[in-house]
Amino acid sequence: MKSEFALAFNEVLEEKQLPREVIMSALENAMIAAYRKAVGASNAQSVKVEIDMDKGSVKVFAEKEVSDSIIDARTEVLLDEARMVDPDAQIGDLIMVESTPADFGRIAASTARQAIQQKIRDAEKSQQFEFFSRQVGEIISGVLQAVNRMQATIGLDLKAEGTMLRKDMIPGERFRMHERIRAYVYEVKDTPKGLQIMLSHTHRNFLRRLLENEVPEIYHGIVEIRSIAREPGQRAKVAVSATQMGIDPVGACVGQRGVRIQAIVNELHGEKIDIIEWKSDPAVYIEKAISPAKPVIGVYLSQTTSENKTATVVVPEDQLSLAIGKEGQNARLAAKLTGWRIDILSVPEAASRALIKMREDPSLQDMAAEEAEIMTRITDILKKKEDGKALTSEDNTLMARFVDRVEKRGEADRKQEDAAAQAELKALRTSIDPRAFEMPILDVPLKEHILAILQEAGMENFGDLMLQLKRDPDKILSLNGIGPKAMEEIQTLVQTYQFPALETVPEPAAEEAPAHEEPATAAVVEGGAEAVVSEVEAEAVEAPAVETVETPAIVEEPAAEEKSFEELFKLESLHREEKARELVSEDEDSVDQKQDKKGKGKKKKGYTVEYDPDKEEEIVRYKHKKDGDWTEDW
Repeated sequence: MKSEFALAFNEVLEEKQLPREVIMSALENAMIAAYRKAVGASNAQSVKVEIDMDKGSVKVFAEKEVSDSIIDARTEVLLDEARMVDPDAQIGDLIMVESTPADFGRIAASTARQAIQQKIRDAEKSQQFEFFSRQVGEIISGVLQAVNRMQATIGLDLKAEGTMLRKDMIPGERFRMHERIRAYVYEVKDTPKGLQIMLSHTHRNFLRRLLENEVPEIYHGIVEIRSIAREPGQRAKVAVSATQMGIDPVGACVGQRGVRIQAIVNELHGEKIDIIEWKSDPAVYIEKAISPAKPVIGVYLSQTTSENKTATVVVPEDQLSLAIGKEGQNARLAAKLTGWRIDILSVPEAASRALIKMREDPSLQDMAAEEAEIMTRITDILKKKEDGKALTSEDNTLMARFVDRVEKRGEADRKQEDAAAQAELKALRTSIDPRAFEMPILDVPLKEHILAILQEAGMENFGDLMLQLKRDPDKILSLNGIGPKAMEEIQTLVQTYQFPALETVPEPAAEEAPAHEEPATAAVVEGGAEAVVSEVEAEAVEAPAVETVETPAIVEEPAAEEKSFEELFKLESLHREEKARELVSEDEDSVDQKQDKKGKGKKKKGYTVEYDPDKEEEIVRYKHKKDGDWTEDW
């Protein structure tokens, strides 16, 4: 049967949901602290505690010196008592001796309570911090415990509490006590006052996580969220695209009859959400981002570089207020979503601006001469508009076409200017040593405060500094903290800096590959017949030395048709036998010639060459005539 101590220990484990080792360590440390306080032991003295869960007993062991007389019982023990623990103990030894006080249970209970509670609180805090640190960027749910005009307190798992400040609440949001709510965790801090888990309903990633939870296609990566622009509690715009063919990203997010998006709208307390399809073409993308204003007459990009991107959007006059939105909200969200500065104009406003541009821009004088009649008609239409008269559809169409021609002409001119600027930038970049772009700006030999200013200005390496100095030195001089003296230091450094010479490592000489002697083909013409023999095959014939016979020029044979292995083997055998016969014939002719020259009647020797298919080699047989009979030597 378990003791009451063991039952209480297990109850603490279950209540606090902490590991057994953590509670046991906290209990032992608390008992040691209680013993030191009870007997006044020094912190330098080694003390250990043994806890028996079954019996519910606690024993304290303290390190004491073996002595023949006791002066301080807290640090000394008699030799007889010491040898009961260690029979080999001697005077002056240090041994662990049980030193549990007589009333230690009551003392430990009163003294250790606070220490145990503190240890448990520390362990709970550490566990909570580790758990919720992994939840940053995710949505968690909790029960509202308290709310005031400054913040709301939400009870979470592991008996933790989350805080939602007023700025993180949706304007007009109302809470009810003990209501279960979901929130986005954007920060977890471990402060001296305790663990702070910061929650939010206004973070834009809260909408992203809600979409991932409600739309399976987004969770599985079939539909991708490209951009989110949000004004909490009022309106949000979300750009989505499909990663697979045949998927409608907008329809997947809206759901059948809008059930998916409606669940998110309810979670955000009626916040309106526009789902648009992302496009790689900026003009088309901006046109979709202006929704719900439709139709859009035209979108004209005034700059295609990454800096100061501006787009002019022309809409019908009756759609102007809808495109701009209440207090410019729709245009503001569209600009955040696309990353472009957006100017929204009605058709008459765009036509009036186009007229001014045609009259003042020198580069459009040739076009102004061609459009003189149209410009007169546009002027009359605008005057009629100022008089408060209604415009016909033909008037609006004429103005829209005129604006389109002027803006596209200007857009083409701007593209040419941008192309020329890019070419100039490329030429300047080419004139700079490539190693400069690999040198971080902080490694440049300048003062630290100058380097910090340059880095804040967006110059990440030495090459960026050199490039900017060639393009526009005044921009560097206009930076806060860069005066004439600092500018002089920068210019001097750029003009005098020399990169270390590149070490030229000689390339190892390419080893001449041994010439592969391909078997040459010799063509010997005899009696009108051609015999083809390779040099390798000719050397394989072990024959006595003969005089060198000049061979005619090599004659290339036409490529033969592919033959089977058996046919090739037969042809090769025939060629070898024919070559052997030729060698015998040549040898006999040479011997006859020598006999005629020397006038001696030497008898010629004979031999034959045969091919042994079993050994796959050629055999030469010599013949000698003895007493009228021929004998063969192998």
